[in-house]
Amino acid sequence: MSHQVPETLLKTGTDWFETRGWAPFPFQQEAWRAYLSGKSGLVNAPTGSGKTYSLILPILLEFLREHPDRPTKANNGLRAVWITPIRALTREIQGAAERAIADLGMKWRVGVRSGDTKTGERTKQRSKPPEILITTPESLHLLMASKGYEKFFGDLRVVVCDEWHELLGTKRGVLVELALSRLRGLRGTAFRTWGISATIGNMDEALDVLVPPSLPTERTIIRSGTLKQTEMVTVLPDEIETFPWSGHLGIKLLEKVVPIIYASGSTLIFTNTRSQCEIWYQRLLDFDPELSGAIAMHHGSISRELRDWVEDALHEGTLQAVVCTSSLDLGVDFRPVETIVQIGSPKGVARFLQRAGRSGHRPGAKSTIHFVPTNSLELLEASALRRCIEEQVIEARIPYIRSFDVLVQYLVTLAVSGGFRRDEVLAEVRNTFCFASVTDEEFAWCLDFITTGGNSLGAYDEFHKVIRDGEGVYRVESKRVAMMHRMSIGAIVSETTVMLKYMTGGYIGSIEEYFISSLKPGDTFWFAGRSLKFVKLKGTDALVKRSNAKKGKVPSWRGGRMQLSSQLSEFLRRAMEQLKLEDYHDAELTKLTPLRNIQMRRSAVPATDELLIEYFQDREGYHLVMYPCEGRGIHEGLSSLVAYRIGQFAPLTFTIAMNDYGFELLCDQPIPIEEALGSGLFDATDLTHDLNAGINATEMAKRRFRDIAAIAGLIFKGYPGKQKKEKHLQSGSQLFFDVFTDYEPGNLLLQQAYDEIMTFQLQEARLRDALDRINGQTILFKQPTKATPFSFSLIVDRLRERISSETLQDRVKRMRLALVRD
Repeated sequence: MSHQVPETLLKTGTDWFETRGWAPFPFQQEAWRAYLSGKSGLVNAPTGSGKTYSLILPILLEFLREHPDRPTKANNGLRAVWITPIRALTREIQGAAERAIADLGMKWRVGVRSGDTKTGERTKQRSKPPEILITTPESLHLLMASKGYEKFFGDLRVVVCDEWHELLGTKRGVLVELALSRLRGLRGTAFRTWGISATIGNMDEALDVLVPPSLPTERTIIRSGTLKQTEMVTVLPDEIETFPWSGHLGIKLLEKVVPIIYASGSTLIFTNTRSQCEIWYQRLLDFDPELSGAIAMHHGSISRELRDWVEDALHEGTLQAVVCTSSLDLGVDFRPVETIVQIGSPKGVARFLQRAGRSGHRPGAKSTIHFVPTNSLELLEASALRRCIEEQVIEARIPYIRSFDVLVQYLVTLAVSGGFRRDEVLAEVRNTFCFASVTDEEFAWCLDFITTGGNSLGAYDEFHKVIRDGEGVYRVESKRVAMMHRMSIGAIVSETTVMLKYMTGGYIGSIEEYFISSLKPGDTFWFAGRSLKFVKLKGTDALVKRSNAKKGKVPSWRGGRMQLSSQLSEFLRRAMEQLKLEDYHDAELTKLTPLRNIQMRRSAVPATDELLIEYFQDREGYHLVMYPCEGRGIHEGLSSLVAYRIGQFAPLTFTIAMNDYGFELLCDQPIPIEEALGSGLFDATDLTHDLNAGINATEMAKRRFRDIAAIAGLIFKGYPGKQKKEKHLQSGSQLFFDVFTDYEPGNLLLQQAYDEIMTFQLQEARLRDALDRINGQTILFKQPTKATPFSFSLIVDRLRERISSETLQDRVKRMRLALVRD
């Protein structure tokens, strides 16, 4: 329902901007007007353009309109919930809100509720809610798992989802959808939903997920209409590696990164993985000891206290540089940060622009980002990134649908707090994007699952979590079940971690159990910039001592390999064609000339309408290498598909390697590739059947099911300080998977595991598109006498999995010496 917006009210907002020496942008005023007229919607504007004030101001102005005679009224109940994807964002939002509140003479309080909030503060918030609560999706669900949550949210007018593009396409986004469905049920037409988002390729769909069109509310997308100016500078090597291998070039360019740090007031150095972050931090200090005390490191496994210190130092401008991961993609008001350095390909345009936007974080300011390639071929990606930015090509985020693991968790959450009625909640759930297609039978299965354990688990009392009372209300009566559920709320599933502690006391951070299990007492490793000696594992604590050793292992974290987006893949193929045609319009392509010449001499460089296939033999065996340039994720499925189909001609065993450019099949016998090419090797017909046969879908689904089982509450990870061991969690989820497979093949969680493998890991839809494209291409079938520059990085990636880094370096050196002789 729309309301008339008095111009005097809007002038109050404009006047406040002027007292700060600012002038509101048209998009901000448009957002004020839309909000105050009762609409829901999405604000789309670049990083640093004042998105926060586009919604903080109207929330405050609405109260002034309702209480013109009592603007200083205190204790008004919870009026706004502000959801952030990461806790680091809270500082910026809280500061912005408190500035406006103070200047407008209001008595509102701004609270923060996250995993770091002290128990005493949480108790205060429940008894006397702040007017604005900044929280995370998980903490919002924890509030809904509290008795009397309906009263707590009784005055709520709006939920704002900040950085919505970061939540969309994740199960945390599904948590938000479900929370919104309940709040709409409680508050009716008095409730609005707004999102704040950077540009993504499916903005209309992003709005549909946040505010489904089935709802009786007016919706709008408010766009800033201004483009953030981004300058990309590639750090070029003096000499190109004509036989490149991943990770090698980056550190060699370190000496060119140090002057960038000194030339800037402050710099963020983004790495793609935590292990890369640790390596770069240590190597920078080794190269220039004078940086000690002037640089710091920030990633998700470092202790909260250390991260807070780094964020404060950044805010105050006392650090020269911070080496970080995606933990600093968002949030923290980095006004002093002038320069961004990206180590290695970001694999996506949106991620690159998000990171670039951390510099020049002011309206109208230009962002500068330095791109440091970690191997020669990433210069192609640099050229592709520049074209994507120029043509404003941004990736879409695929939203999850039918995530039954999140749904059953949510139903238990409602049952824990005070109970729910079937028809009421089903109607609310169907008004979400994720669960719009849920049938009566599927919802009945979910209810059966949480009350009796379903067809397979009915004999076990621990799965009888929820009871249905005589009035038809589903509720949890067991205090133990309620406590265990509250500790398990959320959709972030990570590897089991152990706490790193000094023998003398003192918490350092967390590290994945599988890495610690690879260490022997006395081994040294690097963490948070410190050389540590492993002493012993005591419960869930890894006890260590400081070490003076200069060498040691660097922890690696699973899940560090990011997917190359389809948009960047397309522009990568264009860059490849430009290299072929010697169209050197970018410095990056010019630099690749020596590599290009060797590749052309030994094999070929493909154009966009060509697929390059190389087949050669050496001491290792027979190598079949294909270069679709579709990204590692697609190549995972495509390589298995090709291996399976070739295997129909001869009983061969393959070793498979892949990267973003192509994949390699290695065999100890000749490969009948020409025969396979002549029989529809890339045909999309029977894709699902052949994929399942080629990839061992059961094993992949089994791994995926482990996360689903944890979210759905089938597996309890343990109490604080008493977490279950990784192997116990693994065997537990595997047992459930096997039971459901044998006795309940229609189990919705089991089906979901297979669906997610096809949709998100193998990206079946994108794989079909890739096959259609390949079928329209000309095949360049080359038989070089030895490895080519393109195939070399694939071969090294395969070797990397089997031998240590020191041995690998020696091996690669010998291989390169053998290959450079034409």
